Amino acid sequence: MDEKKKDSDKANIEKDHVQKNISDSSDNEKENNIQGNTDNNLEEGYILKKSSSKNIIIFAAAFTSFLAAFLTSSITVALPVIAKEFMIDVILQNWLATSFLLAIAIFSVPFGKLSGKFGLKKFFSLGVIILIISTVGASLAFSAYSLIFFRVIQGIAVSMVNVAGFAMITEALPPHERGKGIGITISSVYIGLTLAPVLGGILTKNLGWQSIFYVVIPLLFIPLILTILKIREEWVTGRDHPFDFIGTIIYSIGILLFMYGFTILNQLAGVILTVLGLFLLIGFTFFELRQKFPVFHMDLFKNIKFASSNLAALISYLATFVVTYILSYYFQYIKQLDPQTTGLILIVTPALMAIVAPFSGKLSDKFEPQKLSALGMGFVAIALFILIFLNEKTSLEVILISMVLQGIGYGIFSSPNTNSIMGSVPRKFAPLASATVSTVRVIGQTMSLGMLTVIFAIMIGSVQIIPKYYSSLIQSSQIAFIISTILCVIAILASLAGVKSKIKINS
Repeated sequence: MDEKKKDSDKANIEKDHVQKNISDSSDNEKENNIQGNTDNNLEEGYILKKSSSKNIIIFAAAFTSFLAAFLTSSITVALPVIAKEFMIDVILQNWLATSFLLAIAIFSVPFGKLSGKFGLKKFFSLGVIILIISTVGASLAFSAYSLIFFRVIQGIAVSMVNVAGFAMITEALPPHERGKGIGITISSVYIGLTLAPVLGGILTKNLGWQSIFYVVIPLLFIPLILTILKIREEWVTGRDHPFDFIGTIIYSIGILLFMYGFTILNQLAGVILTVLGLFLLIGFTFFELRQKFPVFHMDLFKNIKFASSNLAALISYLATFVVTYILSYYFQYIKQLDPQTTGLILIVTPALMAIVAPFSGKLSDKFEPQKLSALGMGFVAIALFILIFLNEKTSLEVILISMVLQGIGYGIFSSPNTNSIMGSVPRKFAPLASATVSTVRVIGQTMSLGMLTVIFAIMIGSVQIIPKYYSSLIQSSQIAFIISTILCVIAILASLAGVKSKIKINS
């Protein structure tokens, strides 16, 4: 009996030992998973609550990005109608779009710091709320200047959701799924850009330009409710770090002067403001390098992959963002098409971007992202070269070929480029990397519109576009496409610059 009892006790001990090992292994696995997801964010105050679905996080960020993209581009086809209603010249007409982008450029960098400090989820939700309020205001605008005011507030809100949205995806997804999540989000942006000219044109023609904002308001409540009720995590970095107000002020004034000055570069005041803004931004760089808790870690640009990918993105947006505006003006002024028909044609490029972006995002998880980016930008360069020869007699078929090439090319470029940026820095810097993506995008877009505005100012002047100036409009478009083609070639070289970098994508 004693022998049997000893054997039984021994078996129980061994059983308990095995169960303990399994438990310890499970605990270690869980700990490793958490550690892999945080990558030192615990040191920065990273808070992990009960796990919520990654799909909910991706959907909330992607759907909000879709609506933000729609608000960005739907107004494009409505600009001639708005200009006629408010009796404004072509320069002020462009500012209805430029003001929105300028606000994003100014606020994305400080919001990259603040979003991590106060929590990505909270910041994202607050951004959606502000976007709802400002969209209501834009729909009620009674003048061009009041519309510009609410477009600025919309830009501030979009900078909040863009920065926090991409950062949440980076935090929620493991490295081998990050490109896929980014690809889905970017694809949603292109879907928004796809539907924007079509729905914008239909709404403007049949219900007035204000209806562009009406349709967005109820849809914004969907990601807001999902974020508040379904996403249980919160990500906080640098909770106890002081905020760099001085650096923020220097940056904000510098980028404002630079971007505004660039839009009036044909005037002496524009040159002075641009140079002054550039000096302030250079001063901001040196100031930030000496701060213990900077609003932006400038030393991130010592990472060749990070720096070259951002440079490629900046140049690509500078080269391509203006294309939609030029073609919208071309179709409505030169070809005498209505906003609805114009929107249906303009759907081609962003539709292809939306189709290609998720696939290129997946490929960028397996192959070198910057090589894919360079390949995509090569297609875009060919597309813009074709448009250099745009004139009154250019056939629609030729324009469509160019639009197809641009859509495929930019779809190949964008997701890998963003994945390269987000994956080349430690995850604790995800909010700042996300802010950089957003800032670089809107600076490029704003400079692109600024370039067109300067060309218009020189070639046409501050006048309404009437048949008398149509030939000048064509010449302005050709000049813009020459510059854009050259910029695409530079973007190809920038994309390839970081290929040999030894820095690995961080988990």
